[in-house]
Amino acid sequence: MFENSANRTDLSSMGEFGLIDHIAQHFTPAQASTLKGIGDDAAVIAGNDQLTVVTTDMLAEGVHFDLAYMPLKHLGYKAVTVNLSDIYAMNATPRQITISIALSNRFSLEAIEEFYVGVGLACKKYGVDLVGGDTTSSQSGLVISVTAIGTVDKDHIVYRSGAKVNDLLCVSGNLGAAYMGLQILKREKKVFQENPQIQPDLEGHDYILERQLKPEARKDTVDALQKAGVVPTAMIDISDGLSSDVLHLCKHSKVACHIYEEKLPMDQGAFDSALDFNLSPVTCMMNGGEDYELLFTISPADYDKVKEIKDVVVIGHVTEGDTQAFLVDKSGQLHEVVAQGWNALN
Repeated sequence: MFENSANRTDLSSMGEFGLIDHIAQHFTPAQASTLKGIGDDAAVIAGNDQLTVVTTDMLAEGVHFDLAYMPLKHLGYKAVTVNLSDIYAMNATPRQITISIALSNRFSLEAIEEFYVGVGLACKKYGVDLVGGDTTSSQSGLVISVTAIGTVDKDHIVYRSGAKVNDLLCVSGNLGAAYMGLQILKREKKVFQENPQIQPDLEGHDYILERQLKPEARKDTVDALQKAGVVPTAMIDISDGLSSDVLHLCKHSKVACHIYEEKLPMDQGAFDSALDFNLSPVTCMMNGGEDYELLFTISPADYDKVKEIKDVVVIGHVTEGDTQAFLVDKSGQLHEVVAQGWNALN
């Protein structure tokens, strides 16, 4: 039955995470083995010596990817790695994946084989097995759903909810490059549509294009933390943008934080591209999304161990407060962080 329009609530007014919270309030786990349900990077299920973590992500054509510039092999690879990123964000090790796809008859067997070549390359690199899935038809473009399953020792599981006052806020890698790669791809698509005789100008942008088309999950960071004997107090992957994801971490941990502008890491090529597009590099780092880096907090006692880990930068610290974050600019002024990253329902 169709809804009564007089009582209609626009999903865009709620946002993706408002909708998730709304749905979650109606579901209380009934199984004792369900240790964590809706609300983190992955669900957590009790086992014997280890816990099982499970996450699902969906990619829809026209929303999450554009086949005008996304090669199918890259898409297959990305579909896997973005899910594995959620597993690593729980400080866990991915073991298996399932993939379900809905597609129309405009795709040939050879095209789908190309997609699964990318899937296979990601599986090989990260040591995971493709163990199942489903296929069906679609009248609205290609839709991909990936479920990833991983394991973690009980005393190594990390949630979004463990950050404590005075903890240090860290990030792996750099921010904003995937967003700038997307801007270049969109620009060149527009130029091609206006004049198909003009070849895309992608020279010199290899790194930021790869960050958009073929992102990697930060297995190396999780491995390095484990080798250093460091268990983060809280962790989340940066998929929706630093601004959105740091607020998720603050919300679940019931804390606030300060982020220092001068500490934010950005690739030089991404920085230069932002200026070319008349964009603020800081805005791109805070709101760009699709970085798939790890944002985590550590005890100050672990600083000496973490500072030696490659590609990990301390960008701020946790303070008293509730679900707030502040960006401290280079002059020392505080600016409240507002979630302006990716919102799937806008």
